[in-house]
Amino acid sequence: MTGLGTIINTLAIIAGGLIGLIFGKKIPARLQDTLMKSNGICVLFIGIAGTLQEMFTVENGKISSGGTMMMIGALSIGAVIGELLNIDGKMERFGEWLKRKTKSEKDNSFVDGFVTASLTVSIGAMAIVGSIKDGIYGDYSILTAKAILDLIIIIIMTASMGKGCIFSAIPVAVLQGSVTLLSGFIEPIMTETALSYLSLTGSMLIFCVGVNLIWGKKIRVANLLPSIVIAVIWAIVESYI
Repeated sequence: MTGLGTIINTLAIIAGGLIGLIFGKKIPARLQDTLMKSNGICVLFIGIAGTLQEMFTVENGKISSGGTMMMIGALSIGAVIGELLNIDGKMERFGEWLKRKTKSEKDNSFVDGFVTASLTVSIGAMAIVGSIKDGIYGDYSILTAKAILDLIIIIIMTASMGKGCIFSAIPVAVLQGSVTLLSGFIEPIMTETALSYLSLTGSMLIFCVGVNLIWGKKIRVANLLPSIVIAVIWAIVESYI
């Protein structure tokens, strides 16, 4: 069944959110704060590991780096586009709408939880590659693996940041569902270089999410999302040069 991977992933996020919500109510505020910061440290290092994995390669016993110009160009251009579109503001307004619809006006961390969790589980090559394989071959194994990871992440995030994290299932369903439906068109574009650049840029954005989890909102990460698209376009242009 085409799209089953996205369905599994979405349900896993909802399940993780509900589990985290149940346990979160039993956790003192002080422990919730520590839990959120420890989660932030984990996200930081996931981002660092992913970035270094794509930037550095070992050839003939020597370490070489690459993708620096792409990284600077993609993030700079992406930031300009993101700020002009104000993606971060639109996500926050959607979060505020969800907050009202779910009668969660007293939950001060609802919007922050929604935005942070959405970015954490939506960014990355697994979502794109898994959705393409699901759409073309009916192979949802990658998205199933991602679902397990997201389940654990959302349990921890919901326990520390509240019910807003549960609604990160919405952007995941929309993004992965769209890629699955358009997989026939997207697959030829996603060359090895394009996937590497996407993973590198996505990992840097995940690092930024970790920064916000630990030190408060310092970076409007949502406004950097266009950099992922720019990274893929960069790879396509490079292939013709």
